[in-house]
Amino acid sequence: MATHSSRGNRRLAPFAALQYRNFRLLWLGQLISVFGSQMRIVAINWQVYDVARQSGLIDPALALGLIGLSRVIALVLIAPISGVFADRVDRRRVLLVSAFAGLAASVVLAIVAWAEQPSLWVIYLMVTAASIANAFDMPARQAIIPTLVPPARLPNALSLNIIAWQMANVVGPSVAGILIASVGVAPIYTIDAVSFLGVVLALLAMRNVPPAAALNDGRRPGLRDALVGLQFVLRHRMIASTMLLDFFATLFGAATTLMPIFAIEVLKVGPVELGWLYSASAVGAVSTALLLSAVTIRRQGLVLLATVIAFGVCIAIFGLSPWLWLSLLALAGAGACDTVSMVIRGSMRQLLTPNELRGRMTAVNMVFFAGGPQLGEFQAGVLASLITAPIAVGIGGMLCVASVVAIGWRVPELRAYDGPDQEGSHG
Repeated sequence: MATHSSRGNRRLAPFAALQYRNFRLLWLGQLISVFGSQMRIVAINWQVYDVARQSGLIDPALALGLIGLSRVIALVLIAPISGVFADRVDRRRVLLVSAFAGLAASVVLAIVAWAEQPSLWVIYLMVTAASIANAFDMPARQAIIPTLVPPARLPNALSLNIIAWQMANVVGPSVAGILIASVGVAPIYTIDAVSFLGVVLALLAMRNVPPAAALNDGRRPGLRDALVGLQFVLRHRMIASTMLLDFFATLFGAATTLMPIFAIEVLKVGPVELGWLYSASAVGAVSTALLLSAVTIRRQGLVLLATVIAFGVCIAIFGLSPWLWLSLLALAGAGACDTVSMVIRGSMRQLLTPNELRGRMTAVNMVFFAGGPQLGEFQAGVLASLITAPIAVGIGGMLCVASVVAIGWRVPELRAYDGPDQEGSHG
């Protein structure tokens, strides 16, 4: 039985995981790289909206939705393979190759942006290429983190990971908005390409990284290896339920790609304020992640369900808001709720998954975690082209709430989950 101190909201050193050199290097490199990536996302969405609006060949909402479709196709096709690579190939090498591939895609985007008439289809192709690189990066990065810190520091490391991500998400979009208003999107793609060097240098500086558990068993990666990860998830009801929760919440709560429409057509603001909208959720996320890095959450299952319900409510408020200040508050609230959910879900999955399966589990999760929002962006774009963006996002927020209630009702053990102590030694 867990002691009272293990179940309570005990204080932890907020940056404890950074004392481990390899994790610190990866964290700093990721911070630099994600800064550029978040700038690129804003630039792509703005450029696609602008090109579609000026050309008149495609509805801007539908054009934005196709960005999500471009990403989700790559994720679904690559995820099974990438998970096997994360478990059976040197994870650091996978991360290096992924970083160079992302760098190349950003260079092409920069070249295209200088053209007088940028091609939407080339942009979509580079979005797909960057998504393929990310599909290999995500499982390897998530699988390597538990090998860089002790199990007791894993929740802290995951919180710090989110802090790095959201810090970049606060600054990156705001800077992107200013640059779009002043010099256009081409310099943003150039900055993103350079930012990949941060993670490359960090990976090269890491020493004595523990190998994947399956690295030295002498077998080549195959389809059977990929299916093992899926079978593990399907057998583990707790892990599967968190993935379904994530998928439906992000499917119905997707609104990121439609931000240019909300900025220009709904809120009547420009690219600078568009940067604020993209940064708002990260402001709420960073403050929440800092808090979570110093405490342990009690009754994690109920907290998880409650925060995802609150996320859906915030998304609905944003979708129906006619005011910039309310939109910013709603997005900040959504970011805060999503951060709590991410920390709980990430900690649960990593602690309940053996090291030799973490890459493949993460790859399966990537279909839900990354595929959900991208598929959601596509459906939101299609729906917005038919019934307007505010109504589409408002309905999505309410459907998000309904899906959480349904999953919570169907999986009572998720409601009862109270942290790793309850599960015994699954780590």
